Amino acid sequence: MDRSCFIGVDVGTQSTKALVIDGGDGSILSRASEPYGLIEGLPPGHKEQDPAVWIYALKKTVREAVKRAGVKPKDVKGLGVSGQQHGLVPLDSSGRVIRPAKLWNDTSTTRECRYLIRRLGGKRAVIGLIGNTIPPGFTASKILWLKRNEPWNYSRLSLVLLPHDYINYYLTGRAVMEYGDASGTALMDVRSRSWCMEVIEAIDPELIEKLPPLQPSDRPVGKLRKEASKELGLHEDVLVSAGGGDNMMSAIGTGNTREGIVTASLGTSGTIFAYSETPIVDPEGEIAAFCDSTNAWLPLLCTMNVTVATELVRGLFGWSHEEMTKAVEAVPPGSDGLILLPYFEGERTPNVPEGTGVYLGLNSRTFTAGHMARAAMEGATLGMNYGLERMRKLGIEPSEIRLTGGGSKNRAWRRIAADVFGVDVVCPMVEESAAYGAALQALWTYLNYVGEKVTIQELTDRFVKLDEATRVKPKAGNVERYRRLQELHNYLSVRLRGVFRLHRAYLNDYV
Repeated sequence: MDRSCFIGVDVGTQSTKALVIDGGDGSILSRASEPYGLIEGLPPGHKEQDPAVWIYALKKTVREAVKRAGVKPKDVKGLGVSGQQHGLVPLDSSGRVIRPAKLWNDTSTTRECRYLIRRLGGKRAVIGLIGNTIPPGFTASKILWLKRNEPWNYSRLSLVLLPHDYINYYLTGRAVMEYGDASGTALMDVRSRSWCMEVIEAIDPELIEKLPPLQPSDRPVGKLRKEASKELGLHEDVLVSAGGGDNMMSAIGTGNTREGIVTASLGTSGTIFAYSETPIVDPEGEIAAFCDSTNAWLPLLCTMNVTVATELVRGLFGWSHEEMTKAVEAVPPGSDGLILLPYFEGERTPNVPEGTGVYLGLNSRTFTAGHMARAAMEGATLGMNYGLERMRKLGIEPSEIRLTGGGSKNRAWRRIAADVFGVDVVCPMVEESAAYGAALQALWTYLNYVGEKVTIQELTDRFVKLDEATRVKPKAGNVERYRRLQELHNYLSVRLRGVFRLHRAYLNDYV
């Protein structure tokens, strides 16, 4: 009996994951993953990967997932790709990668950001042009960095792609950008969903010729090209959906396709994002005014240090995950006044690229492994809540927060998140929300392509299930304690920014 199956692939910073789902009920038939790392030995702030690593992982995971699912190649009708946002994949005129991709967490382009913002008339003028400001993570500053620092490579530049676009290019031979991921380049006006010539010309008047066309999120990129179909073990008639950035795909995969539902991802970075029928532009530029990958909008907060902080502490004390959880649970909420400002890799929201990690409140009572662990978990969550408070001021009021990412598996962290955010938190049944969202988008695209009109909301309402055993309701006393701690956390962040700049200058001179 024939069946319709769909593949979702998430090309992340640390690994690539592939899922095969049943198109009839959305159930997961199989999983596969392939880990990898960053290029080692780069200067501080530089984060890069070779896109060839992604292609290898894509081929391996798709083949393994299809084999484990026990489905025939002809059963696979569609494939969707989720990718880490903002990365610069520069291609030459032959479609070859010119140099390794600079990633979302690369902060080496701080000078280029400042130049572009100044050149365009200041932060508010930039927000007026594109709906966002230009933080170091976004793609625009990476292009200017390439032009300034590697002119021999920039002279070969023929096409600019984002990581998931590059995977789509490998799969189909077509170079396009869908609205969601493109809105994280700082080259696109999120309100009109069109390239912004003022920003583009500030980098290079000829850059517009190197940008791919934009397209809606429900339109397929194309079908598998012959070579890719052979390497993946699939038929050439597999439809490749537009895909999107990992946050946009995670929104679909967690059922965050209606207003009131908010997703918080506790991963290497921390993101909080919500569905909106209209653009939500932050005049301060702290909340990203992204488009989503369903043709709506996705106001989003991103912090760079979430499991980064907890894993550093866990590694320091040689704990298992359960040992760390018990240590955190043995310390009261608020860690007896110990606060961690977890800016180990700099920070994006608030924008503190020179930041470092800082403990405040160390004394004879708090100088324990458990206090340091709980302060790390709380500090990462308070950093995310800084952005959630900003989102509330912009009119986004969550009725429920759906947790995803590695940190969401930790019961102590779920309790902290509920108390810090002040609303119920719960985890979806499917942990791989970005890959699952990519598969659901592929299903949505395919059904509309063959004439079965369906909305993405109908699919997510039907297929996305919640794990009620993980639901945590906030405790009023803890909510108030964390409210006061949040004020101190925010104040500390502001007061130390001058110190961070002095420290970075010292490192540049002597280290």
